[in-house]
Amino acid sequence: MADMEEEAWTEVAIRFVDITKKYPGVVANDHISFNVLRGEIHGLLGENGAGKTTLMKILYGLENPDEGYLVLNGERVDSHTPREALRRGIVMIQQHPSLIDRLSVEENILLELWGAGVRIKRDELRRRLTAISEEYGLRINPKAYGWQLSLGEKQRVEFAKAILLRTRILILDEPTTILSPIEVEALFRFIRKISSEGVTVLFITHRLGEALSICDRITVLRKGRVIGTVPAGKASPTMLVEMMFGSSPPTPQKTVHGSRGPPLLRIRDLWVRSDQGGWAVKGASITIHSGEIVGIVGISGNGQRELAEAVAGLRRPAKGSIEVEGRNYRGGYRPRIALDLGISYIPEDRLGIGVARGLTVAENAVLRDLWWNRFVRKGIIDWRTVRSHASLLVSKYGVKTPGIDTPIDALSGGNIQRLIVGRELERSPRILVAHNPTSGLDVSAASTIRGMLLSMAAQGTGIMLFSDDLEEVLSISSRVAVMYDGRLLGPLRREEADSRKLGYAMATGVL
Repeated sequence: MADMEEEAWTEVAIRFVDITKKYPGVVANDHISFNVLRGEIHGLLGENGAGKTTLMKILYGLENPDEGYLVLNGERVDSHTPREALRRGIVMIQQHPSLIDRLSVEENILLELWGAGVRIKRDELRRRLTAISEEYGLRINPKAYGWQLSLGEKQRVEFAKAILLRTRILILDEPTTILSPIEVEALFRFIRKISSEGVTVLFITHRLGEALSICDRITVLRKGRVIGTVPAGKASPTMLVEMMFGSSPPTPQKTVHGSRGPPLLRIRDLWVRSDQGGWAVKGASITIHSGEIVGIVGISGNGQRELAEAVAGLRRPAKGSIEVEGRNYRGGYRPRIALDLGISYIPEDRLGIGVARGLTVAENAVLRDLWWNRFVRKGIIDWRTVRSHASLLVSKYGVKTPGIDTPIDALSGGNIQRLIVGRELERSPRILVAHNPTSGLDVSAASTIRGMLLSMAAQGTGIMLFSDDLEEVLSISSRVAVMYDGRLLGPLRREEADSRKLGYAMATGVL
């Protein structure tokens, strides 16, 4: 962008003017004011709970400010609805894709297009979806139902929807969290293209390297306030972390594992069906030993979710066996048996599977543990023990919440993730299945969680780490496998693996 330091009124697409939003016990946005230019890729950084998502919900009309207003392309807007926002050309792709599970992909897209006043026939939609899929490598199946898609596949649908809506202002809330490096490159090409055509992009992320790579300018929030706006070309990771946290970056953890012990988990020739009826996992075999972290990477939709759910007891395999500490389970097992076997699970979909929406923080803290005598006595929940345990998780894992009686839906995505991680780690599991455990967490929180995983491995836990973050996998794993078209490739020893080799295998199926 040319000379963004001097902002003329004609260049400004969005002005946030003294935006303030309060919830019980929390000031999410505290008199926020800054400008975003037309055609600019504007990054928004801040730790979990800094107010980024709340501010974007106000821009998109999901929330109304208590004070302040917006100026959109010169028009003052005190509040508006999502429908009005769409008519103003504002599209928001949130952390958790909002597809209706019982509708097909094309029905979901048609519903939103019609809501925005865009009329298009199904045949024309399918043709355009095919063209978009080919151009951006989105691999969209128009006939698949929402409930059959992984989070990554749902995200691709949202990207296609944004293209079809011909957005003028595109809000991307952690868009790369569930994408592979190859998919991130395709997304960045798309962002740069629409930016060059005059579309304004607001890019929320915790990945500093991505913000510096893709953004023109970056605004940093801390505790609901604007700390500053800097050109990306004049910023550095150290500068941004200090703006976000008021301190130096956390010291990177070292990959230190305990001695590799006996096998805890053996998966042999496992076949698992997808929700669509086809084979999602095709003859997978792998062994997880005590004291090691085995990373599993792959482009979303290649069977990672189904494999993780089979090990966690949420999905029954059709063929093959899962052996846990010498006990063979040819037909899989139920979730309760998995917990009895010492298996904890951090799911990919934190809102759909990880928590029960509508319940409180305290209730979600023990949601999977109510069969313990510790929390239930003679069939009656011991609420004093439940509340004590919930308070421990909130404190130990840094969950930012007004209180343990707060509805889980009131928390930011990152804080929900902290609660889930804490709930699963506090069991001191023998085997941990972790699917994107640091998804949506800020730099400091992600570093802390990785350190905890390393500590657990050093104490003998066997960890199966599914992650879309290659740097994360390479930083803490002792071995790495690639999942391609339902098959497991490898694993490689950490010293044999690098991002280029893994990326090639993720794209081609050749390791």
